[in-house]
Amino acid sequence: MERLDNLRPLILFVSGLLGAAGVALAAAASHGGDMRLLGSASTMCLAHAPALLALHAGHRLVRTATLAALVIGLGTVLFTGDLLARHFLATGLFPMAAPIGGTTMILGWLVVAAGAFFRSRPAGI
Repeated sequence: MERLDNLRPLILFVSGLLGAAGVALAAAASHGGDMRLLGSASTMCLAHAPALLALHAGHRLVRTATLAALVIGLGTVLFTGDLLARHFLATGLFPMAAPIGGTTMILGWLVVAAGAFFRSRPAGI
């Protein structure tokens, strides 16, 4: 899992984008957009952006943090991307994109939980 640490800057980047997107989508939903699609996308972004930030910051304490953050981030982007495509393009990304994204987010959270069974990294790594 140490090889994945090269992707840690991507986690921080995606966290920031999801946070910004969550706020923008909440505003769009409250100003006449489809509350069901945009509201759900906003909620997923705003729920997972701080989680990714925490996993980025706590990668030394949770051995599976980097992998979990990548999986959660991918799932969130896929899930919200499908909702946004449905709103703005009137069609989804591809069949079953939202359920696959949601399942991927769940898998990412299970990777977080699996971190409880691995020792923390030694200091300085």
